[in-house]
Order: sequence, then C-alpha cells, then structure tokens
Amino acid sequence: MLQLTGIHHLTAISAHAKANLAFYTGTLGMRLVKKTVNQDDVSAYHLFYADGKGSPGTDLTFFDWPAAREHRGTRAVSRTGLRVNGEKAIGFWRDRLVQLGVHTGSATEVDGRLTLPFEDNEGQRLVLVDDGGIGSSHPWEKSPVPADYQIRGLGPIVLNVPDLARTERVLLDVMNMRRVRDYASPDSEHRIHVYEMGEGGPAAELHVIAQKDLPDARQGAGGVHHVAFRTPDETQYHAWAARLNEIGIHNSGEVDRFYFRSLYFREPNGILFEIATDGPGFHADEPIEKLGERLALPPFLESRRAQIEAGLKPLV
Repeated sequence: MLQLTGIHHLTAISAHAKANLAFYTGTLGMRLVKKTVNQDDVSAYHLFYADGKGSPGTDLTFFDWPAAREHRGTRAVSRTGLRVNGEKAIGFWRDRLVQLGVHTGSATEVDGRLTLPFEDNEGQRLVLVDDGGIGSSHPWEKSPVPADYQIRGLGPIVLNVPDLARTERVLLDVMNMRRVRDYASPDSEHRIHVYEMGEGGPAAELHVIAQKDLPDARQGAGGVHHVAFRTPDETQYHAWAARLNEIGIHNSGEVDRFYFRSLYFREPNGILFEIATDGPGFHADEPIEKLGERLALPPFLESRRAQIEAGLKPLV
C-alpha cells in the first residue's frame, strides 16, 4: 500500500520579505537554504528556511506577495508545528522569544507534548513542540541559536475544517493515513483529531479540528498557502498521480519543481495539499555550504535571469 512518510514542507505567505528573512534566520535561527522565485509568479520571491542541510521535512517556505493580512477562519491551516528537543529547549525558546518581543503564549502540555505557541511579525501562527529527540537532526553551524536548541523540523500541522467527515475520507481512503487519537483543544471546547502517516510521530501527523461556527478563512499575509507531504522517490510519486486520477480527484498533474517533484490537489474542505518527492534536493544547483547565498533559478527560468532579478527587491 502506498504510504506517505511525513510532512515535506509548508508554504505560507509574507508581504514583507526583508522582515520575514530577518525573523526566520535571525530570531528563529533557521537556515535560508534556497532563495528563488515562485515558479508560477516570478515577480515574487520563494524563500525556503530549513535545517543545516535543507533536509526534506524541515523546510518552512514563503511566497512574497503584497497581500493584505489573512482573515482567520476555517478551511485553512491554523497552526504550524516546529519541532525542538526537550523541556530545556522549550524553556530556552520561551525566554528568547519574550526577550525579543515576539507574541508568545504559555508553555503548555498539549496531546502529551510540551508546546509553546507564538506568532511571527505578520501573525503567522506557529508552535514549538517537544518531539523527544526522535529522528536525526542537522543543526546549522552559523545559526544564532545553539545547536541543542535549534528547530529540528516541521510537525504536527493543524487544520481547521467545517466538515470533518469529508476531510477524513480523503485522509484515510485516498492518502492512506491512520486516525490514531483525539484530544481536547487547549483554547476551545472542540476536540482535535490526529491522523498519522508512515512511522508516525510528530513529524508525520496532521491534527484536524472541526468548527462549523467559523467564517471561511481569506488567504493573505500571515496565512498558509499549502501543506506538502513526503513521498520518497519518483516511482511512488508517479503511483500517487495515477491513484488520484483513478479515484477521480482533480489535481495538477505531475509538476517538476526541479528541487522536488510536486502533485497538487484540494481536499474536500478546500485546503491545498501537495505530494512532493524527497529529491533531488536543494543541492541540485548549489553546493551545500553555499545554499541560499544567491538567487537560484531552475534551468527553465535561467534564460530570464536578468529580467527576473530586475523585478525583485533587495532582501538585505
């Protein structure tokens, strides 16, 4: 049976690329592993922040669009998990974020894990999650954050939908996830339902909350554009494309993003999903020690470099 192995990346929206870069590399200490453009809108940066190696499952990415703030609501990703290791790491981050004036909640145990919710300077909703040190980590040696406390990767990702049953059918029957538990939402009377992929664990979980009493979200700065899930190789990627077509789910067809291969579709409540391959990876056009230092363009855009660079604002 086809199995997704976890969260691949999450792509959000920023209206202020320079401030966004400063927050995610400076405040959060993540590495800018790819400075490129939105391949469907080359007037906009596409910035990828990740661990020291740009590993699949660690990258939080942003489209730079001059958009108004997101109008929060349902049919959207409502919070993005960033994994760290241990209670000391959560304490370090609580002190660091408060000292730097970041809008931060209280360290609280949620679903059996210590968490710390916070927001970036555009209201992007994030939460640090103690993952217990499960799996490998690749710290960035130039990060302002000590290696032991650096962000290790993504997950869990929280979705908000009005109709749980419709989303669940796709998660279970199409994407072969497993429903494993539910727990009380820390900030409402609703319950959150947990679905896992592959070997499970916080790097491979979707948490879904159903709320029919909320308006629909309006996408904008501080909001999420889509969430992507990992498939390990092109053989399984092609199989996923065939599966969606056989079931009759409208999708983008196979899309070559150069750094990975993509397949997009919307789940029944309207949230954009992507299935993405682990490779080729961000080192496909840059040595690993130089990731993110220059504007990287995939080969099919390289001939337009002068025009594209002229349309972008400097980041520093």
